[in-house]
Amino acid sequence: MTIAGSDSGGGAGIQADLKTFFALGVYGSSAITAITAQNTVEVRAIHDVPSDVVAAQIDAVLDDIGADAVKTGMLSSPSIIETVAARLRAHAVTALVVDPVMVAKSGDRLLREDAIRAMCELLLPLAAVVTPNAPEAGVLAGMEVTDLKSAREAARRISALGPRLVIVKGGHLEGGTSDDLVFDGTRFDTLSGRRVATRHTHGTGCTFSAAITAYLARGLQPLDAAREARAYLQGAIEHAEPLGSGHGPVNHFWRIPNV
Repeated sequence: MTIAGSDSGGGAGIQADLKTFFALGVYGSSAITAITAQNTVEVRAIHDVPSDVVAAQIDAVLDDIGADAVKTGMLSSPSIIETVAARLRAHAVTALVVDPVMVAKSGDRLLREDAIRAMCELLLPLAAVVTPNAPEAGVLAGMEVTDLKSAREAARRISALGPRLVIVKGGHLEGGTSDDLVFDGTRFDTLSGRRVATRHTHGTGCTFSAAITAYLARGLQPLDAAREARAYLQGAIEHAEPLGSGHGPVNHFWRIPNV
């Protein structure tokens, strides 16, 4: 199940999550927390769904279908984060992936400043995996993340907030490879991938976290799920089609013939 904002363009958000779930052989359900008018160039409008409606969506899915794993995406306000955290606790969700979506690929902000504290205090303690990119890790950790050394320190600080596995994504950091730093509270690992010269990377964060969720639902342990998800994302970036005039979407169906 995915709990996140709904995206109208570019394949990000809910659209990226459900495509990823389909491609990886799991059934996806969703709860919409916000509606955005967005394309590959910009976010034109954001409308938050009322918190009681968000809660009703989560309950409707989990009471009936259930979920082997859950992920969150765009949760723009403190009230929505509080609602989501409360419903996840009520349904005893443990296989939770938190993608702390803060800024769209276009640069438009998606998480309000007053929501950061709620995310750190209410949602991260519930997470099996959290997947910030370097700027998001910096916000969560209260520091600047510019290189591997600062990423390690940020991972330690975020781990202290409660998530069982922290993945600081390396796409924003310099280097010939795109290396994601993984920390389980004790040990560091690295997920490496070839850096691809392309602007068609819309939805990479959503796709990566959704892929981890799918592999958790299929029974993999968090680190193994992250490794498989990183390999899937690498292919989705390498096979991206040039859609739109801005940051086009990755290709979620790159391993599925004739799709």
